[in-house]
Amino acid sequence: MVETITPMQMRELEADAISSGLTTGRDLMERAGAGVVDAILAKWPTKADAPRRAVVLCGPGNNGGDGFVVARLLLEKGWSVVVGFYGDAAKLPPDARENHDRWAKLGPVVPFPPQDTYEPFLAGFEPGALLIDALFGIGLTRPIAVDLSTAVLGLAINNFANDWNIVAVDVPSGLDAETGTLLCGPPPHPGVATAADLTVTFHAPKTGHMQNEGPAVCGELVVADIGLGPAA
Repeated sequence: MVETITPMQMRELEADAISSGLTTGRDLMERAGAGVVDAILAKWPTKADAPRRAVVLCGPGNNGGDGFVVARLLLEKGWSVVVGFYGDAAKLPPDARENHDRWAKLGPVVPFPPQDTYEPFLAGFEPGALLIDALFGIGLTRPIAVDLSTAVLGLAINNFANDWNIVAVDVPSGLDAETGTLLCGPPPHPGVATAADLTVTFHAPKTGHMQNEGPAVCGELVVADIGLGPAA
C-alpha cells in the first residue's frame, strides 16, 4: 500500500526543513522544478531532443513559482516556452516572485487568461507539445474562478485537438489534494479543466491523489525527491 501524507503534513515538513537550516524555500522550488523536468523526459524520452514546445501556466502562489522554474529549465534545454501567468507579481510569495523575475529576464510573462486571443499560447505549437499546469497546488481548497476554469478548458480542448500532452505540477489545478474531490464552480464550469497525462508531486503522494477523483485526473503519478529526507 502506498503511504500518503496530507497537504498540511507536507507544509509542515517543508517549514521544519527550512527553519532547521536543512534547506531553503528557494532550493526546494528549484528541486521541484527540476523534478518535473526529469519526470517529463523520463515519460517522453524523445522530448529530450530540442526543439520542443511548452506552454507553462503559472498561478499566484508557490505552485506558480515551481512553474517558472520548469519554464526556465526547459528553455535552458533548448525548448520554445510560453509562460502564462494568472495573478499579480507583487503579491507572489518571495521565492515564487524571485523565480517570476528570473523568468521575466528570459522571456515574456503573458497574462492568463488572455485578454484578446489565445494566439500567444498557440502560435507555432505542433502535435506533442506540452501544457504544464502550475496554476494551483496542494493549498487550493475553494472553487476556481469561472473565467479561469473556462479559459483553461478552452486551451485544453485545443490541446486535445493538437495531440498535446498535459503535465500537472504537484496536483491538477482544481483537485483537492487532501480529499481527492473536484472543487467545482457553478455548473457547468468544472474546477478541473481536464485530466493530466502526468502529475509530478513532491516527497510523497498526497491523500487526494489516491482517492475519489484523484486517480482519474492525475494520470500517471510520479513522486520527485526534493531533499526532505525519507518519504512517508
